[in-house]
Amino acid sequence: MSNAAPRPRDQRRRDTEHRLAHDVDVWVATASADGVPHLVPLSFDWDGEALLLATPADSPTGTNLATAGVARLSLGHTRDVSMIEGEAEVLPLDALPSERGDRFAARTGFDPRTLTTPYRWFRVTPRRVQAWREVEEMTGRELMRDGRWLV
Repeated sequence: MSNAAPRPRDQRRRDTEHRLAHDVDVWVATASADGVPHLVPLSFDWDGEALLLATPADSPTGTNLATAGVARLSLGHTRDVSMIEGEAEVLPLDALPSERGDRFAARTGFDPRTLTTPYRWFRVTPRRVQAWREVEEMTGRELMRDGRWLV
């Protein structure tokens, strides 16, 4: 347990937004239609409203996102985490303007449009965001509910 004072919620939001703007990878948790969990790290790009992910269309993550339309994402590490629950929109690779795909490729160093494996884009829009560092920040960890920032 840390001896640091808990961050105010507005600081937690700023820290989460900084991660969204500067991190490149996020843990993506999904579940199959019969409840089998799946967890993978994926690269992402944040446009200020949603996270853009890419994964093979027939991978467990791609299938789960397309079927359930939801995901839980985690930024940071276990003692300083931002958790995002969001709705996933499935997009074919040619559905985005080339500038958007180029931005994803430049940020992540990965361009799914150049691969022979069929990939899809997944645009995950946050509906709930929580952020905390250890137990002293468990209170007040909810920063977004129903897609609206609380702070």
